[in-house]
Amino acid sequence: MIRASLISDTNKKSLKIKLILKKKMKFFSIVKSNFIIVIGGDGFMLQTLKKNYKYKKPFYGINSGSYGFLMNKFSERNTIRYLNKAKKISIFPLEMTVKNKLGKIKKSIAINEVSILRQSRQAAYISINSGSKQIIKKLISDGLLVSTPAGSTAYNLSVHGPILSLDSKKLSISPISPFRPRRWKGKIVSEKSKITINNLNSKKRPISAVADNVEVRNAKIIKIKINKKISFNLLYDKNSSLQKKIKIEQLRKETILK
Repeated sequence: MIRASLISDTNKKSLKIKLILKKKMKFFSIVKSNFIIVIGGDGFMLQTLKKNYKYKKPFYGINSGSYGFLMNKFSERNTIRYLNKAKKISIFPLEMTVKNKLGKIKKSIAINEVSILRQSRQAAYISINSGSKQIIKKLISDGLLVSTPAGSTAYNLSVHGPILSLDSKKLSISPISPFRPRRWKGKIVSEKSKITINNLNSKKRPISAVADNVEVRNAKIIKIKINKKISFNLLYDKNSSLQKKIKIEQLRKETILK
């Protein structure tokens, strides 16, 4: 039996879909439901996942945004039938720990990526380590992305980073507008990697660290790793699974990484 709760964005399209669904089915509180329907775009879904993952319920997204990579297409006729047959996929977030120039520490999680971005007109000077192994001694760039497979087709793809299959067990490290080394294309590392990024000139070249949409400014040391203690369970229709969407993007880029 379908026992769903409903969370909706407040834009016009989302509210229209919400009204249609309320005429077709009864909704319950999150505690009494067996899954959560989320109406909105990818950004709204990311916010909702972070706020409500503690309930350990699967999330079924209905897209009212643009692409809707984390969402399903709305069908007034078939949505209830699709809900009954939806397939579950589990993804794990990145955990970002940031120490700022004042020594304060803040932790956040990111489902898609952690972005390291310059705060001023001057390029960032950063070093990148994976455990005890040095990846880059000095990267001069506008910033850097560390992306999960689920996020590899988002911001990561727009900076020409690689697309990762969901089962790749990898993370992508991609530079943003690298100046030195000019031809560095980034690196793919194991999901077990513990990545450390140091700001080599925090006084004159400040940087911010952003976990999806949570920003920490004046970052000095950023540590990033996969947090396997937290899982997000997403429900997808048979014809619009996350894996299938990734495959489509891989074919567009003509690069498949396994």
